[in-house]
Amino acid sequence: MVVLKGIPSILSPDLLYVLAKMGHGDELVLADANFPTSSICACGPKEIRADGLGIPQLLEAILKLLPLDTYVPSPAAVMDLVDSDKQRCLAVPVWETYAHLLHMADSQSPLEKVERFTFYERAKKAYAVVATGETALYGNLILKKGVIPPEEMQ
Repeated sequence: MVVLKGIPSILSPDLLYVLAKMGHGDELVLADANFPTSSICACGPKEIRADGLGIPQLLEAILKLLPLDTYVPSPAAVMDLVDSDKQRCLAVPVWETYAHLLHMADSQSPLEKVERFTFYERAKKAYAVVATGETALYGNLILKKGVIPPEEMQ
C-alpha cells in the first residue's frame, strides 16, 4: 500500500515507479486474468503484479496520474473479438466502463480495437504489463502515455 498524499492507495510502488519511468508514446498493458503476461514479458516488457484487482479500479487510479497521448487517434486500445465471438454477438460491457473512465479523464477518442494476435505483438513492445485479476472476457487494455503541458509541470 502506498502511503503518500494524493496517490491512490491501489497503485503499488512498483506500478508507480513504472508510470514515472514511462515516456511519451510508451505503452502500458492492463492484462486480464487470462492474458499470457509472463510469456509476453519474457520478450521485454516489465511485469507488474496486481493480482486480485480489477482493471476498471486500476484504470481509474492510473488516469489520475498518467497523461494520455493526444497526438494519436486513440490512446487506448482493447483486444477485438475473435470471429466466432463476433458471429455470436458477444457483448463486452467492460469496454463501456473503460470508455466512461477515459471520458471522465478528458479523453474523447474511441477505444481502438486491435486483432488478437496483433494485440499480443503490440504488448511485447509495451513498457510494462500489469497482470490483474480481471475476469471480464476481452478485458485487456493498452494505454499510450502522453505529455504533460509545461504549464502543468510546476
